[in-house]
Amino acid sequence: MNASIKAVRKLPAALRKSLTWDRGSELASHARFTVATDIKVYFCDPYSPWQRANEGHDGRVSVPLI
Repeated sequence: MNASIKAVRKLPAALRKSLTWDRGSELASHARFTVATDIKVYFCDPYSPWQRANEGHDGRVSVPLI
C-alpha cells in the first residue's frame, strides 16, 4: 500500500481524482489509501472488470501504478 500511495502522489493533480479497482484483496486498505491521498476509491461489481476505465472504452487511459 505504501508504494501505491507514493506512486499516486507523483501524478499530476488532474489525474488524482478517483480510482476504480477490481474487488481483489490488493486494496483491502482502501480507507487508508483515501486518507493518505485524498483520492476516492470505487470498486467494480463482482465479476465485472470491464467497469474499470480502460483506454478506448470510455476515452480515459488507465495506467498501472506498480
